Amino acid sequence: MALDQTNRYADLSLREEDLIAGGQHVLAAYHMKPKAGHDFLATAAHFAAESSTGTNVEVSTTDDHTRQVDALVYEVDEASELMKIAYPVALFDRNITDGRAMLASFLTLTIGNNQGMGDVEYAKMYDFYVPPAYLQLFDGPAANISDLWRALGRDPYNGGFVVGTIIKPKLGLRAQPFADAAYDFWLGGDFIKNDEPQGNQTFAPMRETIPAVVDAMKRAQDKTGQAKLFSANITADDPFEMIARGEYILEQFGEFAHHVAFLVDGYVAGPTAITTARRRFPNQFLHFHRAGHGAVTSPQTQRGYTAFVLSKMSRLQGASGIHTGTMGFGKMEGDAADKAIAYMLERDEAEGPYFKQNWYGVQATTPIISGGMNALRAPGFFDNLGHANVIMTAGGGSYGHIDGPAAGAKSLWQGYMCWHEGADPVEFAKDNPEFARAFESFPHDADQLFPGWREKLGIGQAS
Repeated sequence: MALDQTNRYADLSLREEDLIAGGQHVLAAYHMKPKAGHDFLATAAHFAAESSTGTNVEVSTTDDHTRQVDALVYEVDEASELMKIAYPVALFDRNITDGRAMLASFLTLTIGNNQGMGDVEYAKMYDFYVPPAYLQLFDGPAANISDLWRALGRDPYNGGFVVGTIIKPKLGLRAQPFADAAYDFWLGGDFIKNDEPQGNQTFAPMRETIPAVVDAMKRAQDKTGQAKLFSANITADDPFEMIARGEYILEQFGEFAHHVAFLVDGYVAGPTAITTARRRFPNQFLHFHRAGHGAVTSPQTQRGYTAFVLSKMSRLQGASGIHTGTMGFGKMEGDAADKAIAYMLERDEAEGPYFKQNWYGVQATTPIISGGMNALRAPGFFDNLGHANVIMTAGGGSYGHIDGPAAGAKSLWQGYMCWHEGADPVEFAKDNPEFARAFESFPHDADQLFPGWREKLGIGQAS
């Protein structure tokens, strides 16, 4: 049986508004369930102890100062499994080089050994609050979507929808076929994501692939008279390998280096990889890919943290953009309420599930929408989100279009225009051929979203 630590690590007299006003605590909200036979508050106190200064026994080395930095349970609701903990800012590790904060320390305390304690059935973080004094110690984004809008020649404050894709197939293309696929899309779209598994495979070495992509971008820009964007994957275990990849890519793109984003697998490679890219290449859009996050964030998973928490952490670290799923409008897990994730990323002040966060001018992080999107799903998505200042990377939605990826890209833009104009999608299709052909390209979606579309568009009956 764990030591009862409620007297030291729980103080239910503390008021949240006072903790926030004091500005000296990070607050975290969890859903927690004790193992059978364990008291809820005692388990919560044990959780706070393990997350800060305590262990499961009394120790002789505790002094008065140690007690001042105890994490404290300040609110519980056993019926809803809610547990809130206040972490003194002084607990968190700082860099010896510049005094800055690090996300690794935040995670070590808030999602550390407490996830494996024997008296905890499960515990998952649903929200956290960062006070101003601690918030200013994080890097935050250096570049954001405004920089991409400038590269595209658009309004840097409200540049609108960025039409993107993911090269398909995601693996297996050699260098020149990969570049050819990029060129074909760029004839109609803006932004290409170098997918998270793609890097330096033996059949597509980076030193062959990147020069071919540079040539494809230049040809596409000459052909269309429009700027194009490429997000290059520099993820690696070794920060020096990441730097080497980034420097090589920028060297190859030369005068078009400002058209390049750097994609980093922020979940699997971790905070070190994100910070390496953020600090070494502050002028590049930092594209946070979250592959693997479902292992802890899925609603089916009762430990770890949520997708909302992951996204909020990405803004602290300095991600320019992060994948946020499709909010229930594509193939990935999620629902329409996930727009709260986008708002926490974009706005200077936003409500989370438990805490209101003021970002005090920290630059915005852009939602990147991907996962089964196509032109037919776009109007509903934008209607739910309420704006279109996002990047959408539709792989199948581009390369699955009957008339090819350039037409697929144009259909996505037309899907946005359909929403922007408040038009009926089937009627809009009659005057927008690429959007119309999206109905034939994705008939299953068309049947679900727009019953009767065949008759209205004169396509004929389903076979």
